[in-house]
Amino acid sequence: MKKLFFTVIAALCCHLTAPAGDIFVSSTAGNDKAAGTREAPLKTLEQALKQAREWRRLGSRNAEGGINIIMGGGVYRLYKPLFIRPEDSGTADSPTIIRSADGERAVISGGTEVKGWRKGCDDERLPAGVRGKVWVADAPMTGNRIVETRQLWAGGRKAVRASQFAYGVMERMKAFNTTDESITIPTPKIDLSHARQLEMTVHQRWAIAILRVREMKDMGNGLTKVWFHQPESQIEFAHPWPQPVIDGERGSSSFFLTNALELLDEPGEWYQDYPSGRIYYYPEDGKDPNTMDITVPVLETLLTIGGTRERHVSNIRFENIAFEHSAWRRPLYEGHVTLQGGFRFIDGYKLAEPGLFHKAELENQAWIARPEAAVTAQFADSIGFSSCTFSHTGATAVDLAYAVSSSDITGCTFTDIGGTAIMAGWFGEQGFETHIPYTPAIGSDMCNRLTIERNKITDAANEDWGCGAVSAGYVRDTEISGNEVSHVNYSGICVGWGWTPLESGMRNNRITGNTVTDYARQLYDAGGIYTLSNQPGSVISGNTISMPHPAPYATNSRAFCIYFDEATDGYTVSDNKMPQESFGYNRPGKNLKIIK
Repeated sequence: MKKLFFTVIAALCCHLTAPAGDIFVSSTAGNDKAAGTREAPLKTLEQALKQAREWRRLGSRNAEGGINIIMGGGVYRLYKPLFIRPEDSGTADSPTIIRSADGERAVISGGTEVKGWRKGCDDERLPAGVRGKVWVADAPMTGNRIVETRQLWAGGRKAVRASQFAYGVMERMKAFNTTDESITIPTPKIDLSHARQLEMTVHQRWAIAILRVREMKDMGNGLTKVWFHQPESQIEFAHPWPQPVIDGERGSSSFFLTNALELLDEPGEWYQDYPSGRIYYYPEDGKDPNTMDITVPVLETLLTIGGTRERHVSNIRFENIAFEHSAWRRPLYEGHVTLQGGFRFIDGYKLAEPGLFHKAELENQAWIARPEAAVTAQFADSIGFSSCTFSHTGATAVDLAYAVSSSDITGCTFTDIGGTAIMAGWFGEQGFETHIPYTPAIGSDMCNRLTIERNKITDAANEDWGCGAVSAGYVRDTEISGNEVSHVNYSGICVGWGWTPLESGMRNNRITGNTVTDYARQLYDAGGIYTLSNQPGSVISGNTISMPHPAPYATNSRAFCIYFDEATDGYTVSDNKMPQESFGYNRPGKNLKIIK
């Protein structure tokens, strides 16, 4: 009897939940040679992840009930991206949770401060009236190289790169010539013929292009012709969709010029010179930038969660962590011409004779590449972000890119996002021609069972205007619900890819209970909710959507509360609230059901 009693007690003890092991981190008081205890914290998250990894490798009892990595308040500046790999994986019973300490806020930052500002500049390129008001600083160094940047944050706000006009103001182009690869514009009031690093941002229907200026020539009669550097020039003038419009329904496509010292004439603007690296800043309200927090980003990616097809990363969660200051530099080196949603062309052109095997009327082909992201995951399961904040990003904030399943982004806040706030799924990239339906040979390669819920997203797509706030490509069994989306330059929530009526793996996606307002601020052919292609068993229900913003430079009127773009099919649509019925259609399928 006594033996049976002890056997039962032992069995019960085995089923009790083991306590989680805690690893403490402090950016201010930590030491990476310390034990990682509350009294002797580590200094970096990288070292804490290594300690957790070793606990799991060695079968330590500290990992039996899970591992908590507890980050004290403060800024954790990175010099390389954090990398979470399969060896970091937890289990359902023993997850790894990375969180801020109670009542504190840990900030993972890819930025560095700009210091040593000097007032006044006699550079003749500057407008004479501002030379005594502009401040100059040397660019920070990383390793033995200067930091080149397209982003600068002053006092917590993204500053405006020196521009021809006030932010959001553009001018209509006069001609778009594919023969000599030029754009004709009204002659600028400022002489820019010798401006170094000058860029033109082009508004082209549902996307933008960023083109580095090679040459400008005054043609007389108030017109100037502009030519551009390669490779973006060839791509811009070869691809047919979307190209600029001349004399469209609401006028011609627009542009603005930026990134020249000659244009630095308004408070709040800045410019970085190359090759000197000097940063010029015209502060607002006569402030001394030496008393301000002025930050430029060093890293494009802050965190990579990267498994393999054979060994996924699993059971990792981030709670109440802030991710800030990621870069987007590529347009400095090769421009930026996009097909849609921020996906840049690798190549694209019009077909002399239309048609592919799956789509007889197709008149163009495109091969695209994914935007950069501050946080990215692939080959991963049971990954979570809850109550986190993402801000001050140059491009995408979070990207659940490929073969991610049973994962969630819940209750997070996104502000000041250069591109898409939340991206998920594959989009027919690299060597895969993007109009071909994607059906993976291994079903789990398609992102599935994702939950994007109760997030607040505002001021997204503020650098690449053509990005949606939430963009999901080839996904299935994905729930996008209860999110608040506002102040976005293109569409609010986008689901689907491929422009095809054929079935792929996309199915059973739900867009429910979201609130979308103040969208399509700059670009049209947009929707508060926007869909593409055939997605059987999918639902759009219970959403509240305002009317589109009156985009001042749109060349057509195609913006809707809900836009069923090319070949949308398989959705049941019901109980959505909008000021007036506002549906857009582009060759939808026969199984699209709208219940009124």
